[in-house]
Amino acid sequence: MAVASLSSSQSTSSAGLQQLQQMQAQRNADQAAQRASSLQAQAQAAQSVANRAQENARSISVEASQAGSQSAQAQRGLQSMRSISELQSGFDNLRQQISSVLSTDFSATTAQPAAVINTSGQETGTTINVTA
Repeated sequence: MAVASLSSSQSTSSAGLQQLQQMQAQRNADQAAQRASSLQAQAQAAQSVANRAQENARSISVEASQAGSQSAQAQRGLQSMRSISELQSGFDNLRQQISSVLSTDFSATTAQPAAVINTSGQETGTTINVTA
């Protein structure tokens, strides 16, 4: 009977050890599942942050493009203003020249035409002969 008792005791001990191993394996599996779930949540949070960063980068890129367009438009406006200023300056110079020419008294400076002498030695063009 001692053998049966020993056998029964070993069987009970073996069953208890097996149950303890199963419980340990279950605890390890639960911890691994919990760690996997935690890592999955961290990965999703990181992906969300990356998505927001990418959207922010796109938004900044669009704003940079718009700023570049506005800069180009401002440069064209500045060039137009310079051209208009140069044209206005040219008109002012022309206006001054015209004003100067119009204010000159040509009647005082106009010279009388010189008399032409014909082949007979007489001056022509200065006296009108009304006798006929």
